[in-house]
Amino acid sequence: MNSTDSPQAGPTADGPATPAEQLDLTRALRERDEFLAQWKRAQADYQNLKRRAAADLDAQLRHDKKRLLSDLLLVLDALQMALAAPAASNDAQALAAGVKLTQDQLLAALDKEELRAIPEQERFDPALHEAVAQTPDAAGAGRVLQTLRRGYTWKGAVLRAAQVRVSCAEADEPIQD
Repeated sequence: MNSTDSPQAGPTADGPATPAEQLDLTRALRERDEFLAQWKRAQADYQNLKRRAAADLDAQLRHDKKRLLSDLLLVLDALQMALAAPAASNDAQALAAGVKLTQDQLLAALDKEELRAIPEQERFDPALHEAVAQTPDAAGAGRVLQTLRRGYTWKGAVLRAAQVRVSCAEADEPIQD
């Protein structure tokens, strides 16, 4: 077969491209543009998927860590109750010293995780406190009288509200039926 018998794409040395060759070139360019657009969409979808997966993983880790810290607060409560028990004998005092060391280590570990105790306050703040009991008080309502269970924040958000006894206004007259 010689060079004049084979079909060629594009303009020939003899002159401009034939209409069939121009149609093939137009079709090829259109396919290239479609493939390029699909590739760009696939790249954008992949970037969005990576971003979404990272955000989902971060949210899951945050949720799991929050749950673990809440569970550790129960352990801290138990240690604090153990330390509140009277220790009269030498054995009980030695045990209390060991419990205190354990509590201090747990507090240090929780501090590294940015867990902070809610400071004791005079005024009741519903964002930080959970009122579990009320006591009539002549000094007025809305004062924190006693903290029953300490509250904590984690990374600036309340992890566990402090359970408190608050003052309420004294009733002027008893309620009659």
